[in-house]
Amino acid sequence: MAQSLELLLIQFLMPDNDARRQAEDQIKRLAKDPQVVPALVHHLRTAKTPNVRQLAAVLLRKKITGHWGKLSPQLRQLVKQSLIESITMEHSPPVRRASANVVSIIAKYAVPAGEWPDLLPFLFQCSQSPQEDHREVALILFSSLTETIGNSFQPYFTDLQSLLLKCLQDETSNRVRVAALKAVGSFLEFTHDEVEVIKFREFIPSILNVSRQCIASGDEDVAVIAFEIFDELIESPAPLLGESVKAIVQFSLEVCSSPNLEANTRHQAIQIISWLAKYKSISLKKYKLVAPILQIMCPLLAESTNRDEDDDLAPDRAAAEVIDTMALNLSKQVFPPVFEFASLSSQSANPKFREAAVTSLGVISEGCLELMKNKLEPILHIVLAALRDPEQMVRGAASFALGQFAEHLQPEIVSHYESVLPSILNALEDVSDEVKEKSYYALAAFCENMGEEILPFLDPLMGKLVGALQSSTRNLQETCMSAIGSVASAAEQAFIPYAEKVLELMQIFMVLTNDEDLRSRARATELVGIVAMSVGRARMEPILPPFIEAAISGFGLEFSELREYTHGFFSNVAELLDDGFTQYLPHVVPLAFSSCNLDDGSAVDIDDSEEDENVNAFGGVSSDDEAHDEPRVRNISVRTGVLDEKAAATQALGLFALHTKSSYAPYPSHFPLSIFILLIS
Repeated sequence: MAQSLELLLIQFLMPDNDARRQAEDQIKRLAKDPQVVPALVHHLRTAKTPNVRQLAAVLLRKKITGHWGKLSPQLRQLVKQSLIESITMEHSPPVRRASANVVSIIAKYAVPAGEWPDLLPFLFQCSQSPQEDHREVALILFSSLTETIGNSFQPYFTDLQSLLLKCLQDETSNRVRVAALKAVGSFLEFTHDEVEVIKFREFIPSILNVSRQCIASGDEDVAVIAFEIFDELIESPAPLLGESVKAIVQFSLEVCSSPNLEANTRHQAIQIISWLAKYKSISLKKYKLVAPILQIMCPLLAESTNRDEDDDLAPDRAAAEVIDTMALNLSKQVFPPVFEFASLSSQSANPKFREAAVTSLGVISEGCLELMKNKLEPILHIVLAALRDPEQMVRGAASFALGQFAEHLQPEIVSHYESVLPSILNALEDVSDEVKEKSYYALAAFCENMGEEILPFLDPLMGKLVGALQSSTRNLQETCMSAIGSVASAAEQAFIPYAEKVLELMQIFMVLTNDEDLRSRARATELVGIVAMSVGRARMEPILPPFIEAAISGFGLEFSELREYTHGFFSNVAELLDDGFTQYLPHVVPLAFSSCNLDDGSAVDIDDSEEDENVNAFGGVSSDDEAHDEPRVRNISVRTGVLDEKAAATQALGLFALHTKSSYAPYPSHFPLSIFILLIS
């Protein structure tokens, strides 16, 4: 087999696609025989070209799991010895790393079974070798072995920590320092023992040194590992950081304020600040780090970004999240510097800084609500002026901020309606759809807590809102419906003159069936229920049947948000009609039960990819034996939209029972178990 396999390995590496495919088919056939293992080992050690030796190691890694148990003790010993020789004597770094990967797979079975007692002592010896290559590959192996035999390191943990710290401080080799950094990350991810984790505190200065060197040399991907390590340390409940938090913050601020670095690198640095604000806010306060952080974060809000880039990595967005988190956890320390930044930047000649000024105030409005309520006059002066700014970006940020104020600074913000509402009315006619949409959102949030104060503004408000419903884009129409709902709730009976036109328009929306229109249909269904509550039973009951019919038909469109809003609509109608809702119970109760019994849609995303950064084409050579490899769980998700639907259905059933009383009596026997689960969760 050895001779024919060598030719196939060479053929597999040829540029001719047909030759490659033929070689792959032959290799797959030979790979089913356990004797492929010694043949691959032979070529790993003797092939003349590094590419063939590397390919032999990659294939060995893929096949060794399925064949290991079928090998004789003598062959197993030969494989182990050959791999050790490859690691220590091979001149090609990719071949050494590929051999180390095979060692990691074999160790998973051999070390716990006591079949490789000299592996760990060998690695300790190798990691202290005068040869840079040996030290590097030993650390690479330590990293990969944590995933397969991490528990076997427990007796050596103290020695291993000392070794890693020494390698982080290696005076002659950056490669060794980088490998040590990766190994530290692997061990921190593996160990959850508080006593063991806390020993990594003394590593922080060395980690920072290595990271700075990597940043300076352009190895940003390696520096990102440091942020992953800090992430682990920050989230640990153990007191790991101490005064080192100052150095971590300083380094993170250096990175995130460097516009020449990659977006992902800067984002990781900003994220560390965010985690510190969330989990270690007391330390930020103790070491007086809040002001220095905000001195960097607030100006980042003004940083221009390429709209083609991933918005999630944009520094202005990430900085806003940090400021928001800090405001929620350190409001007294955050408000003064942010307010000072906003006051100064609102006067800037640079529109990005004027935008950042009002954005910062909107971002902190939830966390600093009590402090902002006491400063509403000067704060509104800044934001309302920005709403008249000649630059669209500034007006958009101002309308966003007003929406945040209306949501979080209640009820105090309502007392300023005489200045706020006219400003929002003007913004509703902005030339920018983005500004309009945010202004409708601000209007909706502002009016939610208004009462009779809204009456003088009803005519101009409804004139603009009804006009927008008839001529705007779908997104604007949806936000507009939300605003009308808030106006109707605030105006109550005074809304009656406008109800007929609004309901007439909603009938159009409630029969839309295209996928892209279903969110608008959902908003329309919700709005009809709100309008019904405002104008009263006497006016609504005679005209309700077509709306109810349209709402019921929406359940056949398989759109969770529409079903959720429809349950809310039925809840309002039940409250409005009281016992008059009995006639609809046979139609709507089964729909609510159906929603309550939906599968939540929990999903586990399995990462079964085979990675090899040096030989990308080798992934095609595989067999059923790879089923022995353990897949990694990459992500777990839950369809929260379904949970919202179930919650709305649960509430609806309660209101049906409350308002129809004895007429609901036949239904509780069908009460779904999932309702009780929702109620107690």
